[in-house]
Amino acid sequence: MSGGTQSLEAGAARRQVLARRDVIHVVLFEPEIPPNTGNIGRMCWASGNPLHLIKPLGFDLSERSLKRAGLDYWPELELAVWENFEEFEQAWNGEGGADRSMYYFTTRGKKAHWDADYALGDALVFGPETRGLPAAMVEEDLDRAVRIPMTNGRSLNLATSAGIGLYEALRQCGGDVDGGQV
Repeated sequence: MSGGTQSLEAGAARRQVLARRDVIHVVLFEPEIPPNTGNIGRMCWASGNPLHLIKPLGFDLSERSLKRAGLDYWPELELAVWENFEEFEQAWNGEGGADRSMYYFTTRGKKAHWDADYALGDALVFGPETRGLPAAMVEEDLDRAVRIPMTNGRSLNLATSAGIGLYEALRQCGGDVDGGQV
């Protein structure tokens, strides 16, 4: 399915993307900075994995805004935009989410991201740049809260974190990104 800005928020298109079990779903909860989202979108496009954006967004998704960011591949990105996390979670559960996992990337995670057992069809959820995922969301299911180990206390850039998380999940799943094993 081609995402494209015309079908970003269409219900059937979103459910079709969400139902895919041959990919890792990258979910950005209320992203704030367009270049981070653009870089993550490029990574998802290049690796063949869908991107889900949870509103509110800190930027506009109009064609003009995307062209300004140089995202000429954006129409080819498999993209779904959700009004809020509850809408996403309800659709996730409706598409067989009970037998798939949703991993929350957070500095509050007790388990390193490489210790999670990823499977195709899982979702990696990343919070907004300035505040991360809400504590209540993470505490609801601490077993799914993972962290990227760091020596110093500050967090990594969102695009960097998403890249680390996605490619570790693909590595564990034996993901075939470019015709060879990841």
